[in-house]
Amino acid sequence: MRARKTSLLFSRILQTLFNSNPNKPHLRKVTFLLSPLSGKCNFTSVSDQRKETQIDLSSIDCSGIAKAINLRYPQVVEKKGKTFSNASLKELLLDISDVIPETARKLRRVSVLKPEDVLEILLCFEIEKGKCSFGVRKLGTIWEIFKWAGEKIMGFKHLPRSFEVMVSMLIEARMFKEVELLVLELEREGILLDNHGIFCSLIEGYIGFGDLESAISVFDKMKKRGLVPSSSCYRAFIDVLIARKRTELAFQVYLDIVKMDPSLSDEKMLVFENVIRLLCEDGRIQEARNLLKKVSLGFRPSSLVINEIACAYCEKKDFEDLLRLLFELNWLPDVIVGNKIIHTLCSNFGVKRADLFLQELEVLGFRPNEITFGILIAWSCYEGDLRGAFFYLSQIFSRGFKPVTWSYNALISGVFKEGMWKHARDILQELVDGGTFPNFCTYKVLLAGYCKARRFDEARKIVCQMANNGSIEISSLEDPLSKAFLVLGLDPLAIRLRRDNDVGFSMAEFFDDLGNGLYLDTDLDDYDKKLSKVLEDSTRPDFNSLIMNEFSSGNFKNAFRLVDEMILWGQEMSVSVFSASLKGLGTSRSHIKAGVHLFEKTPKLVNQLDQESLNMLIQAFCKAGLAYKGMSLFYQMLERDLIVSSHTYTAVLKGLCKRGILSDLRGCWNVARNNKWLPALEDCNALFRCLCHQDMLKEAMELFEGMLVSYPQMKLEVCHIFLENLCIAGFTSIAHVMVEELLSQGWILDSVAYRHLVRGLCAEKNFSVAIRVLDSMLAKDLVPCLDVSLTLIPHLCRADKFEEAIMLGKISLGEQLAFSSVQRALFKGFCMKGELEEAGHLFQDMLSRGLLLDAFIYDMLLQGCCQANNLRLSEVLLGVMIRKNICVSISSYRNWVCLLCSAGRYPSAFSLKEFMIGQSQSDNLVIYNILLFYLLSAGNILAVNKVLNELQGKGLPPNEATYDFLVYGFSKCRDVSSAVHYFFTMICKGQRPSSRSLRIVINHLCDIGDLEKALELSREMESRGWVHGSVVQYRIVEGLLSHGKPKEAESFLERMVDKSLIPNTINYDGLIKQFCFHGRLNKAVDLLNIMLKKGNLPDSTGYDSIIHGFCACNKLNQAMDFHYEMLDWDLQPSINTWDMLIHKISQNGRIAEAERLLIAMVRLGQTPTKEMYTTVIDRYRSENNLKKASELMQMMQQSGYQPDFDTHWSLISNLSNSKDNNDVSEGFLSRLLSGSGFTWKNHFKTGQQ
Repeated sequence: MRARKTSLLFSRILQTLFNSNPNKPHLRKVTFLLSPLSGKCNFTSVSDQRKETQIDLSSIDCSGIAKAINLRYPQVVEKKGKTFSNASLKELLLDISDVIPETARKLRRVSVLKPEDVLEILLCFEIEKGKCSFGVRKLGTIWEIFKWAGEKIMGFKHLPRSFEVMVSMLIEARMFKEVELLVLELEREGILLDNHGIFCSLIEGYIGFGDLESAISVFDKMKKRGLVPSSSCYRAFIDVLIARKRTELAFQVYLDIVKMDPSLSDEKMLVFENVIRLLCEDGRIQEARNLLKKVSLGFRPSSLVINEIACAYCEKKDFEDLLRLLFELNWLPDVIVGNKIIHTLCSNFGVKRADLFLQELEVLGFRPNEITFGILIAWSCYEGDLRGAFFYLSQIFSRGFKPVTWSYNALISGVFKEGMWKHARDILQELVDGGTFPNFCTYKVLLAGYCKARRFDEARKIVCQMANNGSIEISSLEDPLSKAFLVLGLDPLAIRLRRDNDVGFSMAEFFDDLGNGLYLDTDLDDYDKKLSKVLEDSTRPDFNSLIMNEFSSGNFKNAFRLVDEMILWGQEMSVSVFSASLKGLGTSRSHIKAGVHLFEKTPKLVNQLDQESLNMLIQAFCKAGLAYKGMSLFYQMLERDLIVSSHTYTAVLKGLCKRGILSDLRGCWNVARNNKWLPALEDCNALFRCLCHQDMLKEAMELFEGMLVSYPQMKLEVCHIFLENLCIAGFTSIAHVMVEELLSQGWILDSVAYRHLVRGLCAEKNFSVAIRVLDSMLAKDLVPCLDVSLTLIPHLCRADKFEEAIMLGKISLGEQLAFSSVQRALFKGFCMKGELEEAGHLFQDMLSRGLLLDAFIYDMLLQGCCQANNLRLSEVLLGVMIRKNICVSISSYRNWVCLLCSAGRYPSAFSLKEFMIGQSQSDNLVIYNILLFYLLSAGNILAVNKVLNELQGKGLPPNEATYDFLVYGFSKCRDVSSAVHYFFTMICKGQRPSSRSLRIVINHLCDIGDLEKALELSREMESRGWVHGSVVQYRIVEGLLSHGKPKEAESFLERMVDKSLIPNTINYDGLIKQFCFHGRLNKAVDLLNIMLKKGNLPDSTGYDSIIHGFCACNKLNQAMDFHYEMLDWDLQPSINTWDMLIHKISQNGRIAEAERLLIAMVRLGQTPTKEMYTTVIDRYRSENNLKKASELMQMMQQSGYQPDFDTHWSLISNLSNSKDNNDVSEGFLSRLLSGSGFTWKNHFKTGQQ
């Protein structure tokens, strides 16, 4: 009835769609919401919730939250397995049973380990560790076993080999602190190991982990013990020392390296250069010189080394020693360093001394350039030696060089100083004629000279010339002379040019071209003093002032051009200018490159920067992605004991995270945490994101706890940020654990926290858990966000939770513009489930409201019709979609083809295929593959052949999916020969079949007894490296065993292991029983061990079979090992297994062990058979242990069994004949008989009868 009603509803809807014009509005609109969504809801809307009062969590103590979460989820947060600080040996051995099952198995029943046992564990683990990576997850357990033996067993002493293996594995796992503890123990016990190798590995390990201080500590220990690190250790150590600028230690380490191997390769040359640079930067020129002389035998050092040493001598102003060194070694600095030397000599000792030094350098072969002579010209002009200046100018010309502007500026200044102002214009003209352009300083010195010489007409001409070439701007109303005074830094209002009208020119200082007497009305002393200073300063370019002016004006391009010139002229930037320049650049991304350029040009000044500048520079570098440069400065700050700001720590950590430099990241993290660093709240989001991205969950947890403690009023916001980043990074399971832990500690979480969690679960497709969390939210009257609701509504429908889906839809209507989205989500859910009536109501409502019915709605509706197996409605809906030019999706096509083939409508299926190909929006082969699959599922072989012929005719070669469908489909149609044919065709074409196809073909070949063909296929799989699944291995091995070929079966399985062709999900349960049945017990054990190593627990029947096999061979110890292992894995042995063990153990005379088996069986809730009791009781009787026999008889009676008369009477007789005390015997007999239902009274009556 319901189906008919639904059909009628849809017929009306679809008829309306056929008759309606899509370009016109719908006929009517309803004003009420569809009934499932029209009810009232007690939930507050999302917008209302935002207005709720903030939850106060400030009173909750959050210290220890990271540890609590870690305890809940240690294997992920710590990347380790369980924590075994107080574990028993049994627990520890069980944890490594999936790594070294054989060793753990035989030691499980021992109470005390021997040193040889521990060594065996270590060696076996080391072998297995090489086959697959366990990280520190299992090594932690091995370390606990190692410690357990030494701490729990009195007088236990590990073998030296055990120490060696343990140390090597700990180092490999980067458990360095544990290694140091072990080394201390070794030294206390006087055990001599390869401490050299251990210490070297520790140093390299600490360096790789970013812990330089620990590496230095280990290095010191090596030195004290007279041990020499390896070359690789030295190299790693000195590289980080150089990077951290630890000059003294780097120097000492390098001396050791030279002592060990004095030869210099290209790699060692780089280290040598870096050490020289460090020494020179620290002013330790004598050590640098000695090192140079010591190492330079037999090779010529690079120019970098020479330049560094020359610069260091230059700073020390020890030029005589420098010259001796250069003559002694016959080396020369480059021209830039040479210019620096000449400049320093001029500034400290004068031009003559510099000239003599230059002559000595030229004897060595030094080639000065135009700037070298420019320096001498500048200082000659400064000293007033104009003749000397022109001599050096002639040197420039004679050597074919071209003077630079600064040299001409100095000469112009020089002639003005000497009162030879008439020649200034000639020098300027020569400058221009030579193709050199005057700069601003050229015009400035000309203005100063002419104004000082009172040649104001010339000054005006210079101002006009400056205005013409754009050096300055001047209006038509502005006096050129006033502008000249402004350029020179004079106050134009304080200077008046007046004419002397007195007949005798008593006040005239100078005359103009017309002969007028003129004088200056100003403070002439101050005026001349200022102009003289301009001329004086113009003799030598003051690059520091020029650079500062350019930076202040924001002309960074000009500033950096001047920095380059400054270096060429041998000058150095002052610390104040350097610091001010960096601050001027700021931390904006657009200026970072400029800052890097400045940093690289003046590296030595960095050591002199103040705390504020360094913090700013580090932040700028890290912000620009130059974390390696930021780290270099960061370590320098630490070395200088400067205070690193919180923002700097944050910037460095973020920069290292983004670059993935984990070694420095961990080192910086440790320093930051030791200094009680915490980021600002606005930075914690980026840090959480980086730490989660780098899988540093332990550090992220520490930061989370620190933020909670430091920001008590913002706990919920911090929680939101952390939860969101955990979920985005794919750690939703940890986020879920965290939420549970917070709730258990009394937290009250709002909807935002739950939303992050649910959104993460949905992203990981874990919808079942997401729905459970959603239920918790709704129970607390919390509203999920709209996107989460829209994601979950269809899955609620799929899980038959329609009421919950509709309720969630009602709640979501609180969001603006949510109505359409909610309807679509519900519609999708109803269609996915095939609930056409509910979907029909929603569809009708959307029609009536005039909502846009897009391709998604029609596609979902078509899938819903297919899910409901309603072929007629599907056809009508397709007609609507064709009329509206709506494409059919592949999902709908798949569902519809399935429906058509199930109904036997094959022509329609072919027509649909043609329609889909006509859409041309999908791969045609995908469309054919879907049709093939459902034709095969329907068993229509003729139609399948038709499709294959069509593919061949169109030149469409089948792909892997096509062949897999054919193999599977033909096998389902019982046409296995065709399946095998297509399988081998697929392989011949170089395509890889699916595991399902492999199973099908192997099963068929084994079923028809064609074992050789199956083996041939297996060999082909082996050659291609294809994994053999559980079924494939089982069928082949079963076939070999059934044909009496156990050796071949074992050889086959060994090849699977050797070639790593075993899947991680391997199941050998069936083969274990098969091999036990055929008496190949060792192979059965091997297969069980493989399963354990792959992380798969065998079932109890496999253990039962192996135990039976060992009992049959009378190998009872091995049988008991497997029995105990079975119990430790919480597997229940069968009654037959218990029975076999108890009988065999009893027969072997191990009666106490048999009794323990009975007791264990009872404790596990299993009831021993009467025969088990009788076996043990009889054995005790035979040994005349009547007390034990009677105790077991009581156990037997408690289990509901009555002893037979012979057993009972035998016990009584033996007790009567015993020499025990009579009253004791009577008490025992009384208990025994009463337990059996006998009393003295009853016995007497029975006797009377």
